[in-house]
Amino acid sequence: MAYKHWLSSCIKAITAFGSLYTDIALRELIPKALTFPSSARLLVANRELERKISNVYDELRLLKQAEIAIKQSEIRYRAIVEDQTEMIARYLPDGTLTFFNQAFALYFGRSPEELIGSPDQPMILEADRQRVAEFVALISADNPVVIIENCVLLGDRVRWTKWHNRMIFDEQGCFLEFQSVGYDITDFKQIEETLFQEKELAQVTLQSIGDAVLTTDALGKIQYLNPVAKSLLECSEASAEGLLLEEVFGIVHETTREKVQNPIEQALQENRTVNLAKHTVLINQNNQEIAIQDSAAPIHNRDGQIIGGVMVFRDVTQNRNSSRQLSWQASHDALTGLVNRQEFEQRIEQALCVTKLDCQVHALCYLDLDHFKIVNDTCGHVAGDELLRQISFLLQEKIRKTDTLARLGGDEFGLLLNQCTLEQALLVANEMLSCVQEFRFVWQEQVFSIGASIGLVSIDTNSESVAEIISRSDAACYTAKNRGRNRVYVAQTDDQERVQQRGEMQWASRISQALESDWFCLYVQPITAITPAAENGDYYEVLLRLRDEQGNLVLPMMFIPAAERYDLMHLIDRWVIRTLFRNWTRVVGEKQIMYGINLSGSSINDDQFINFLYEQFSLYSISPHCICFEITETVAIANLNKGKQFIESLQRMGCSFALDDFGVGMSSFAYLKSLPVDYLKIDGSFIRNIIENPVDNAIVTAMTHISSVMGIKTIAEFVENDAILERIRALGIDYAQGNGIALPRPLGSGT
Repeated sequence: MAYKHWLSSCIKAITAFGSLYTDIALRELIPKALTFPSSARLLVANRELERKISNVYDELRLLKQAEIAIKQSEIRYRAIVEDQTEMIARYLPDGTLTFFNQAFALYFGRSPEELIGSPDQPMILEADRQRVAEFVALISADNPVVIIENCVLLGDRVRWTKWHNRMIFDEQGCFLEFQSVGYDITDFKQIEETLFQEKELAQVTLQSIGDAVLTTDALGKIQYLNPVAKSLLECSEASAEGLLLEEVFGIVHETTREKVQNPIEQALQENRTVNLAKHTVLINQNNQEIAIQDSAAPIHNRDGQIIGGVMVFRDVTQNRNSSRQLSWQASHDALTGLVNRQEFEQRIEQALCVTKLDCQVHALCYLDLDHFKIVNDTCGHVAGDELLRQISFLLQEKIRKTDTLARLGGDEFGLLLNQCTLEQALLVANEMLSCVQEFRFVWQEQVFSIGASIGLVSIDTNSESVAEIISRSDAACYTAKNRGRNRVYVAQTDDQERVQQRGEMQWASRISQALESDWFCLYVQPITAITPAAENGDYYEVLLRLRDEQGNLVLPMMFIPAAERYDLMHLIDRWVIRTLFRNWTRVVGEKQIMYGINLSGSSINDDQFINFLYEQFSLYSISPHCICFEITETVAIANLNKGKQFIESLQRMGCSFALDDFGVGMSSFAYLKSLPVDYLKIDGSFIRNIIENPVDNAIVTAMTHISSVMGIKTIAEFVENDAILERIRALGIDYAQGNGIALPRPLGSGT
């Protein structure tokens, strides 16, 4: 038995020798097999051998199972790798490919035979190869992952790819090779480039526009300033970023100095676009005040949530100053700097309203210089202008800040004394009179004494209107002149009203008689086209004259006030139209002529007037296209809606319309947008001195430009000489009228 066991041990030892995994067991069994043991030892050895053989078989079984598991894991890993849409490859430090998945091969269009063992350099765009190599060199144990974006060649195409490169180590931590996982990012790069270009375009636009632009986050903290905003705010983007807007953007009302609400804050709170109120000024970091206009709006994301705000603002200091200057020029006399007649009348109107409401008492002085004509005729207009300036300065020193001194025209001045009784006003008037009497005007070694005649009236609850107040004060001044000049005459309400009423009643009677007896007559004055754009047909304005009992011509200014007071103007308008139409065939015949006819406010407010026009056009077979009606600016705006309806009604008939005496006040521009007129007759007060007066020239330029924008033809009145004609032609005015063009002549005499 022992032998058998020994032999068995030898055979088993020899059998174990054939296996790699039994090397250790074999070395232990061989010495024992070669030594002839005792039976007991052989029995023990046999059992030990059986136990170890059993352990070896167990180890072999586990190794076999592990080998199967490894193969299955490798199959699963390869399946996972092959199913990936990302490209996966492994490569040696020299770039030789050792492994790749199907996505890699399909992307590069290469077979496994072409790829395995080949370097990856030819697939990388030559321009990127050096950069890729430098990035790969950065991979280390401390920096095991490097992300690289580079271009690759796919035939004749170039594509963008992104690769995650990492080092692979064995179980002992020894470096084996690199693994790279990548995907195509060409579309992303194109989108990125498009977005970059759009961003660059937006940035360039914001950098280039003339308006200031700033943006904030949802809390109102500054995120961006364009160059104009930096300049206006006097701060850099770095210093302003993250600050609340009010910390660098302080705005106040330019007059009251009250703080104005932050527009961005309001826009974010109310979720709407907000515009700054007018008369707002910005106080920047250098405490410089800048007049601005702005708008602010919230910025929303795709879900409509507010994520910030944007504000656009601009420096309007120059525009606002120009507007103020134009407004000042419209309400002030250019020569003396005093308020002009229109502004003066408005202030009288305000004083009259206060009087009616609070029973306050005011006073009005109407002052006319004596001997002014002597200075003008002796030394010329330059000396006369200087005299007016010195007198204006002299009189201003004698009045309160609450009072208003105005130049009404020529050598006439008006003084409105606010909250002043007639007795107090008389003291002021006498003081002014003494001041003027003592004044000596010196011009080129000549000395002149100047006097003044002053008419004084009270403005109280018995006063009726501005026109009545001025008329009474003017009459009082005239009385002072008639009584010897250099004096103050206080108008008494009763006698003045009686005199005025008597005079106007006499004129009313004479007007009625003139209408019945045909004492009125028509004159015409040509309106000449002076630009190629203007129509070249003949165009005349119809003028009204009155012949008195002696056959002398009386100008309209003498009887029109009475006609207006006693509601006779609509009768005069109808007489003019009937007379012109009745003589149409004799005067006009077949010629293409347009006549301008002045209309009063009475006719515009007469509901039967349009029917009367229809009858006249039909009766005399006259084309409405040959008639242009003229209404004054004052009449047009007295009842704006009525005037607009009236104009539109006649335009539908075919008539044209002209707005006369335009430009006396800058408020004219506001009304002009509402009046659909065809022609604009610029008031002669601006044309007369357009050569010498740059302010008049600027105002006429503005009127011409606005009219051109609105498609309205312009007519300049009071064109008295060739110099004026050339100037208005250069400005682009379409028509000219005045004695420098042609004198008025009777209707039918050469028209």
